[in-house]
Amino acid sequence: MEENMDDSQSQKGCKECCERCVGSLPWASLIATILLYMGVALFCGCGHEALSGTVTILQNYFEVIRAPGDTIDVFTIIDILKYIIYGLAAGFFVFGVLLLVEGFFTTGAIRDLYGEFKITACGRCLTAFLMFLAYLFFLVWLGVTAFTSLPVFMYFNVWSMCQNTSVVEGANLCLDLRQFGAVTISEDRKVCTGSDKFYKMCESNELDLTFHLFVCALAGAGAAVIAMVHFLMALAANWGYLKDASRMQKYEDIKSKEEQELHDIHSTRSKERLNAYT
Repeated sequence: MEENMDDSQSQKGCKECCERCVGSLPWASLIATILLYMGVALFCGCGHEALSGTVTILQNYFEVIRAPGDTIDVFTIIDILKYIIYGLAAGFFVFGVLLLVEGFFTTGAIRDLYGEFKITACGRCLTAFLMFLAYLFFLVWLGVTAFTSLPVFMYFNVWSMCQNTSVVEGANLCLDLRQFGAVTISEDRKVCTGSDKFYKMCESNELDLTFHLFVCALAGAGAAVIAMVHFLMALAANWGYLKDASRMQKYEDIKSKEEQELHDIHSTRSKERLNAYT
């Protein structure tokens, strides 16, 4: 009988512990963080490899060579874009950790554990600052998504031409890099539909792989945009909760002071009455 009671108590304790652990998790911030990391990882990884594939296509089929010295050409721009990708990966990893920690400290169980931490002016200012950063990065990712759609559109046109080679066989269509600003006007770097380079480029794996990598990078940027919107909603809810909790805490402080004053007045009157009787 005692063993059954001990087992039921242990099961009840494990159940309460699990409920407390699950209740202490900031699910909104956690889901947004996972979505942000997935989007950033997809964008950075696929974007980096897509840029490398673009360099291969330019060198092998358009015969574009790197400019000597410090001249800024298309390869220099691609290298700059790769460094920007490195910065995005590192920066948003830290930003995601900050938002997740803020979500943990504004959760009920964690807040009670640390004695109403964050229900202060500093806590509200920190949440408001993170809201501002989340909105700013939301605009940044919107711009990144729009920018990523450009190579997707260009590669889609080239990929469509390769998929319909029988249709464009009689037409004299050319892919001129001068139209995209990849080379200067004086350079003649183009591939026409009837040339061997065009068929080799269409049959190669670089074009198909680079196109789909850019599509995956675009999907990653879109996932990051959704994650930032999710973060904005979670931070706005946290800020509203902290504001209401701060007002409630001020009310409780005023109420406790008034009760203490009433208690002191009552104690003083009781002492006066006792002294009058004696």
